[in-house]
Amino acid sequence: MTDMKRILIAEDDGTTRTLLTRMLENANYEVVSSERGEKCLFLALERDFDGILIDINMPGINGIDLCRRLRNMPRFKVVPIIIVTSLNDASSLNEVFLAGATDFIVKPVNPIVLNARLRAHIERVEYFNEVENIRDYLSRYISTRTQRMAEAYALTGLLPMPEQHNVCVMFTDIRGYTNLSHNMDLEVLFAQVSEHLGKQVELVHKFDGYIDKFGGDGLMAIFEHDDAAVRACHCALAIMQMCRQQIGDTDVISLPIGIGIHYGPVLIGNIGSEEHLDYSALGETVNLSSRLCSHAESMTIDVSEALMLEVKTDDRLKFTVPEAVNVKGFDEPVRFCKLKENSNEKNGAELIS
Repeated sequence: MTDMKRILIAEDDGTTRTLLTRMLENANYEVVSSERGEKCLFLALERDFDGILIDINMPGINGIDLCRRLRNMPRFKVVPIIIVTSLNDASSLNEVFLAGATDFIVKPVNPIVLNARLRAHIERVEYFNEVENIRDYLSRYISTRTQRMAEAYALTGLLPMPEQHNVCVMFTDIRGYTNLSHNMDLEVLFAQVSEHLGKQVELVHKFDGYIDKFGGDGLMAIFEHDDAAVRACHCALAIMQMCRQQIGDTDVISLPIGIGIHYGPVLIGNIGSEEHLDYSALGETVNLSSRLCSHAESMTIDVSEALMLEVKTDDRLKFTVPEAVNVKGFDEPVRFCKLKENSNEKNGAELIS
């Protein structure tokens, strides 16, 4: 612990309160104290505390009730709460722990025991917060599904078997990126593309999809469960609308895109070796979505006929007449159509409300 920690003491006995304050100040803690539970609640509303010491028997709000109320405050869900009790109060310990207490110390308090326990609990909370921060940052790089798989693997040591799911796969790709990389400062281009893809990611998440992977100047997104195909289509329309707004902005680089979407079965599982694994979706659905994205002209959305049939009940979505096209890797021509943009519709905003 590098910075000074602030501790709240709730103790009605003046002598005990003074002793606890001196012990903690000698251990380099900042101490705030009160003899009443009500005052401690007000202090907890006004300030953050890294640890709390509570006496069980206090006038007004007693220690057990104070502990329970503090735990109901979001800021104090994991903050260490240590009950300072006499041997005569030992019968109340079960109720104390049910109220959310972290630990207890018996009076008379030994300063070495107090400092050791308090320090250990605070360090444990700091570690917990660090892990949560890492998890939050990690969610920006990998999908929720991949995080859950990694957590399960860490707990069990077993990799889950691949599973088949019907999903909607969407690929996006910036058109003319190679020419831009030859003619622009790479740092400026990188910043612009990063911001552009970041906005795409936000829209994918808004429509309850997740990013499976990035591919340089594009991404692969997956939509699962109910209305997956409908949400993917409205997401694609929202991304295209965002791109058109950027194209009209003279302060940013024009980054036109093409989008391909297909609905069908995929196998989701781990790919690679023990040293390096990728948790991803595989199958013809992924391949066709990628091919449709490559086929799509600049600022158009190419979708498979299978996807069009999947969303036919949504009258907000409009398509061109299906046609056949020869696609690399497929023996038979693939029937596809284009998803029309409609400036009058809200691009499924009610789906994410």
